[in-house]
Amino acid sequence: MIENRKSPLSPEVWLHNLFTSKAVQQGGVIRRKARDIERFAGMALFMREIHRRGYQVAENSGQIIIFCNRAPVRWLTDGHQRPISSKEIGPKSFKDFGHTPNA
Repeated sequence: MIENRKSPLSPEVWLHNLFTSKAVQQGGVIRRKARDIERFAGMALFMREIHRRGYQVAENSGQIIIFCNRAPVRWLTDGHQRPISSKEIGPKSFKDFGHTPNA
């Protein structure tokens, strides 16, 4: 693991801050540089937290995209998919976001 000795945050605190952001709590999508994840938490620890939460993650050109819910990820560029509206998806529950209230 690459570690930034200048960071006042432990890897656990950095991950806690990342996963308590408003976007995460709303089941959204967040993006971070792969080098920052490696530097501040380590990729192995980060991936364990992703798996524990049931999230999905993608990498492109050094950027890590984190889908902070358990909904399937569909690639629209394969020519066979069409976008789904939020009305088609229906209401979300806390289970969809890997979160339970007051937990």
